[in-house]
Amino acid sequence: MNGRTSYETISSYATPEIRRAMSLTALEDRRDLSEIRIRSGRAISFVYPGRIMFLTKSGRLTANHKNSACIAASAADIREIVEALCRYSVHSCSKELREGFFVIGGGIRVGVSGTVSETESRTIRDFSSLNFRIARSVTGCAEELFRKTSGSSVLICGGVNSGKTTLLRDLCRLLGDSRKVALIDERNEISASIGGIPGRDIGAMTDVIIGSGRAAGVAAAVRTLSPDMIICDEISEPCDAEAILSGFGCGVNFTASLHAESYEEMLSRKAAVPLIESGVFDYAVFLWGSCCPSRIKEIRRLARCC
Repeated sequence: MNGRTSYETISSYATPEIRRAMSLTALEDRRDLSEIRIRSGRAISFVYPGRIMFLTKSGRLTANHKNSACIAASAADIREIVEALCRYSVHSCSKELREGFFVIGGGIRVGVSGTVSETESRTIRDFSSLNFRIARSVTGCAEELFRKTSGSSVLICGGVNSGKTTLLRDLCRLLGDSRKVALIDERNEISASIGGIPGRDIGAMTDVIIGSGRAAGVAAAVRTLSPDMIICDEISEPCDAEAILSGFGCGVNFTASLHAESYEEMLSRKAAVPLIESGVFDYAVFLWGSCCPSRIKEIRRLARCC
């Protein structure tokens, strides 16, 4: 990120009035910030674990979104920020606008909403809001998990903003310092690589595949990188499970994350069931949630099928 913080990176995409207000916020108001949401015609919100505040022109935050001092983003502001995200060539970003998000420096994910075009490409137009999700490295948050699981296959489960990716990143760092790891980083959120060089510490022996879908990335890693462990984020599709099962059959261990807040919800996920029944994962880890991001609530040993 060229020495910039995530907050400064987000600010660099903002329009002048918004950027000026953001530059005036106190340093303590930038800590623990998880999202900055910019919605057309509404106050800009700063999202923290357990609370939401709104940006004023003076850089101070208020809990009252109707406060007359709040900055309300305009449709023109949203459009200008999207153009900056596209490096002023919107047509060249059809993939991002079709999928509804960008990934910028530091692994920051930017969600985009608006009207979906009825054309075959079904890209977003008439942009209405942006959500900058701040990626964090919390060095040490996975040390307990690393000690207790000893490099076994782990499925990290949690809800939205529970810190699954943060925990996965730190576990990747620890695993990658002791064995051959292949990281399937589809959206470049984990490694935050620039020019092929990881912007985050992901371990000395970690190879990274960026931009590939999970299934294709897993297959490529098994075929060409001879990993001891493959790490991937947010498994959700049957093809993800098929690729992981194939890799597991080749003797590779896996660490992955899944959107599930409980053991029961984990067992309801179609992508997870065949993996659990086949004994791919030795442990399931459940997080506390958005109130305590990346904090572990339970480490559960899973029974392997014979």
